[in-house]
Amino acid sequence: MPFLVIPFPAFDPIAIAIGPIAIRWYALGYIFGIVLGWIYARALIKRPQLWNGASPITLLDMDDFILWVTVGIILGGRTGYVLFYNLPFFIQHPGEILELWKGGMSFHGGFLGCVAAVMLFCWKRNLPTLSLGDITCGVAPIGIFLVRLTNFINGELWGRPADPGLPWAMVFPNGGPLPRHPSQLYEAGLEGIVLFMLLAVMIRLGALKRPGLILGSFIAFYGLARIFGEFFREPDPQLGFLWGGLTMGMLLSLPMIAVGAILIALACRHKTPSSSPNPIEGTP
Repeated sequence: MPFLVIPFPAFDPIAIAIGPIAIRWYALGYIFGIVLGWIYARALIKRPQLWNGASPITLLDMDDFILWVTVGIILGGRTGYVLFYNLPFFIQHPGEILELWKGGMSFHGGFLGCVAAVMLFCWKRNLPTLSLGDITCGVAPIGIFLVRLTNFINGELWGRPADPGLPWAMVFPNGGPLPRHPSQLYEAGLEGIVLFMLLAVMIRLGALKRPGLILGSFIAFYGLARIFGEFFREPDPQLGFLWGGLTMGMLLSLPMIAVGAILIALACRHKTPSSSPNPIEGTP
């Protein structure tokens, strides 16, 4: 092993084991991501100054929506992985599609599942789709951050071989003898922390008053962050590099940038309602 290469910490992927029942860090990442996102979403709804009035989404709406978005994440994430990343295998082994405990979730599929959940829930409740989409995307980086950390704990989705002398390069247990980029941590930082802070600042500056602005910003900036992270992430072995050296993650993220840019442009054209005048200041 080259000098200064960091050995991968010996994490146990199972967080809690009670008899035959085992709860993995990966599952906890999703659970805590959804719960913390729900708490943050409720906090945003409670602040009328962020909306220039009462939020069009009520606390009861958000409480009911949690089940919908959880189902959307699970079904979409698994379906996306099956279709985008390993379809030939699952055609031959269809029974393993439901074996979620073996891993295999796609962010892009999970995102499409969330989109479907938002649209169906808003149609059922007669709610503004863009506003619920804004809230959902504003809290989404919390879950992304936690899930990327669990990818690191599991020693999966490791990075490409690193240049000699990179001080934080690691040798992953299943990644061969070469020191590699800890790309899971790169993605946790970019897609989680940086994206969360960017959207939080935008929300504080009044972005929720322009429906679709947070939604579009999340889509566009996630696409950019994911493409950047893919330059350091080892492609899935069953796919490898695709057209022109691109990876599946890059190809799926390119349309996100275009769609996000369109939503941002449309939201910026939306005129925000002016605040009601102060009763004292408005008196002649």
